[in-house]
Amino acid sequence: MSVRVGVVVFPGSNCDTDAMHAIALEGAEPVALWHESADLHGVAGVILPGGFSYGDYLRAGALARFSPVMRSVAAFAAEGGLVLGICNGFQVLAEAGLVPGALVRNRSLRFVCREVTLVPERLDSPFTVAVGERRPLRMPVAHGEGCYVADEETLAAIERDGRVLFRYAHADGTPASDPADPANPNGSLHGIAGVANAAGNVAGLMPHPERAVERILGSDDGRAIVASLVRSAAARAGGVAVVAGGAA
Repeated sequence: MSVRVGVVVFPGSNCDTDAMHAIALEGAEPVALWHESADLHGVAGVILPGGFSYGDYLRAGALARFSPVMRSVAAFAAEGGLVLGICNGFQVLAEAGLVPGALVRNRSLRFVCREVTLVPERLDSPFTVAVGERRPLRMPVAHGEGCYVADEETLAAIERDGRVLFRYAHADGTPASDPADPANPNGSLHGIAGVANAAGNVAGLMPHPERAVERILGSDDGRAIVASLVRSAAARAGGVAVVAGGAA
């Protein structure tokens, strides 16, 4: 029996199918979690996918945080459950206070949709264990509010505690930490592309790994991130075996 990983579906989600396909590629069972239901159906991990939940009214993720499913996601996370928010999902997690910081309008004040490079800052998190080595990863971004910001105290704490999981980078892997660096697509402080909560079981990531899981898509670098989540969720569920590119 394969491990079950849930994908929350909000009105306006548009990457939920991509996320479920990526999970299936790793031999896990994707489970759609409707936003109006508080039932997580016994999943071992949760993905909040990209899109425009509730039309991004007020600001991105601001309304989705009040969905019934988010109460269950918050409780799941509090118990150590693994949660990954991608793009709009990252925004939802930030609005819900499940990861530090906030996502605001891109430095350019324009929607950015292109391939970027990012590098993992650590390889021992539940979301990076399958990456294998610190190397440049290519995958797309598509957002208008992806600029990561936090106050100086929060930035210092997440840097000190190793909670920055990914940074935007140049093709050779050199981090694009300067907000004005062209390789930093949205002007994020410290070049932060992905960050974790204090416990390390909840993460937000602005680029889209689920859109980069097969070479026909232009890159399969994102598959390692999905595989990391599946492998870690299986381990947390008690060593449930998965096949394909995931854990065994």
